[in-house]
Amino acid sequence: MVKPATTWLRGLLRAGKAQQRTATKLAKVLFGPMPAKAKPAAKAKPASKSKPRSKAVSAVKASAKPRARPASEVVTRSAVPALAPFATPLSPSRVRKKAAPAPGKWLAAHYAPLPELGQLPGRRLPYFLYLPDKPPNVAMRSRGRPLLVMLHGCEQSATQFAEGTRMNRLAERKGYAVLYPQQSLRSHARRCWKWYDKPTQEGGGDARLIVGAIEQVAARHAIDRARIYICGISAGAGMAHIVALNHPHLFAALGLHSGPVFGAGHNLIGALHVMQHGASGRMDAAIDEVLARQPAFPRLPTMLLQGQDDKVVRPVNQTQLVRQSVRVNRLPFDTVVTVRRLPASAAGGRNPAHAYALHDYQVGKQLLLRVAQIERLEHAWSGGDASLPFNDKAKPDASKLLLDFFAGQRRR
Repeated sequence: MVKPATTWLRGLLRAGKAQQRTATKLAKVLFGPMPAKAKPAAKAKPASKSKPRSKAVSAVKASAKPRARPASEVVTRSAVPALAPFATPLSPSRVRKKAAPAPGKWLAAHYAPLPELGQLPGRRLPYFLYLPDKPPNVAMRSRGRPLLVMLHGCEQSATQFAEGTRMNRLAERKGYAVLYPQQSLRSHARRCWKWYDKPTQEGGGDARLIVGAIEQVAARHAIDRARIYICGISAGAGMAHIVALNHPHLFAALGLHSGPVFGAGHNLIGALHVMQHGASGRMDAAIDEVLARQPAFPRLPTMLLQGQDDKVVRPVNQTQLVRQSVRVNRLPFDTVVTVRRLPASAAGGRNPAHAYALHDYQVGKQLLLRVAQIERLEHAWSGGDASLPFNDKAKPDASKLLLDFFAGQRRR
């Protein structure tokens, strides 16, 4: 029996509405990273708005030194070692008091590229810059300060990212300037960097604006051009990777926290697929295309951090990023890989810590790749300020791990 046309049309309309609901859910998953879980009693404090030329928002609380933790080392000979998860219990969370702000200068500015002849002015990129109060040492007085570029994730502002990571406090101690580009709400309603956009992956869009901001800061301040580093989380990690691959001579090293593999996506559904399943069909070809455009591509030291319980950008992305870094750095098959495994802190301790492993890939005396796998960590900055979304208070401290890695890297 044939159904009337009106019944068929109603069914088609219902199917269309269901598809629209599915697309909305996909957008929320893609553009709304999952905050770290917290106790119900712990209320998140709203981030205060930063004012231009005020003291920095970000800081870290002075605390007792954590007790030494044993580490075992295993040396293997493989370009891509097996990265197995742990099974150590997670210590309960505690409420942490807000730390005092770092003492340096917190400056607000923007980068606006000059319009081409006959065209209207293009987009502006706002950014914040932290300049340490600590006087530069002898080397910095002659060469300039190192510069760290930090790219936030979706639904974060630059100031929230600075406060959550506490990077300014660590930068103050080491004398680093820190640049925080901020995606505008006009460009994306949830402040997402468009890492999945193909023209952006090839160096256009947001990537061009970020490089312009870096060049502007380096021209206005005493910056060591041999020590510029870039890192980010989630969408910010995807964008940091794009910027570094398109401008490798600008950066001494790269850091990616919970980032998607490079070179795939190209639309909303494709980006979600990458975040959940990686991009096995594109991970090698995408790097080969970069190397074909830049035959003299230099080595790009990279650190990769990933939570093993991340359901937003799943760990398969880190495994594929390892392969991409091995390929872009042309690591020989017999590269020596040193593996250190560090246990979690005791349950109920004063300094909660996840178990994690560090895989170091070294060629000669140069450390070219460090891979950190962090057990029990979801989609959040490890060792961050848990009073802000997208931060997990348990160690390891991702900010410290990144600065320790960057300290041994200089563009030659």
